[in-house]
Amino acid sequence: MNLQGILYEEPSIWLFLLVTVAMGGWAAWRTGIAIAKTWKPVALLIPYMLLLGMAVRFIHFAMFHGTLFSLRYYIVDTIIILVAAYIGWRHERSNQMARQYGFAFEKTSFLSWRRKAGA
Repeated sequence: MNLQGILYEEPSIWLFLLVTVAMGGWAAWRTGIAIAKTWKPVALLIPYMLLLGMAVRFIHFAMFHGTLFSLRYYIVDTIIILVAAYIGWRHERSNQMARQYGFAFEKTSFLSWRRKAGA
């Protein structure tokens, strides 16, 4: 299945993976961690990722002659970085809960925690 034209407009998927997934995803991941470290709610990710989605769209435009004002590609880019930001936020929050409230919670996986038995 060819996703060129559906998920990305570049002639190569590698450009999409570099800009949106690697660069945008890393920035989103770090943003999610930063928001979690300040104990802010997950909903705060949305306005930040809407702005970061615009920046990712601009990089596609400025460096690879992509379309700057394309709603479809902006939505795709923003969804991908929003997922990366949420994973970063959730990972940091699970670390915080296990570290700061270690008497009551324990980390169960990369993204989750649970109440300790008897706590």
